[in-house]
Amino acid sequence: MTNWHDMPVLKSGGVRFLDGQYLFNPAGVNHGAFEWKGDLADADTGDGHNVYMLVRVEGHGWVRYNGKQGRTVSLHHSNWDGAQRHTVNAEIKACRNRGSLHPDNCSFAKKYSSER
Repeated sequence: MTNWHDMPVLKSGGVRFLDGQYLFNPAGVNHGAFEWKGDLADADTGDGHNVYMLVRVEGHGWVRYNGKQGRTVSLHHSNWDGAQRHTVNAEIKACRNRGSLHPDNCSFAKKYSSER
């Protein structure tokens, strides 16, 4: 059985990803995916901006998972590279969408590698 590992809090202005956990599934289990879960919080409910998570594996592009403006939502997702039996490398970060006139702000990307 694969064990979950704790993530540090991912944060930037107006966004927090709390109680994060991740695991790398073995080949043949859930596509060998990087699986992650936690609570995405809009940390500045009065700013009118939404929050989201970005995740990427094996050098692919970022995949976006939206939160809810003014709320905290629980997220649980799996990301994988279909060309491989199991995922080896992944990155994840939390962001605030500041609209089209201002660049979004994100936490530093947290990088993970499986222990294979």
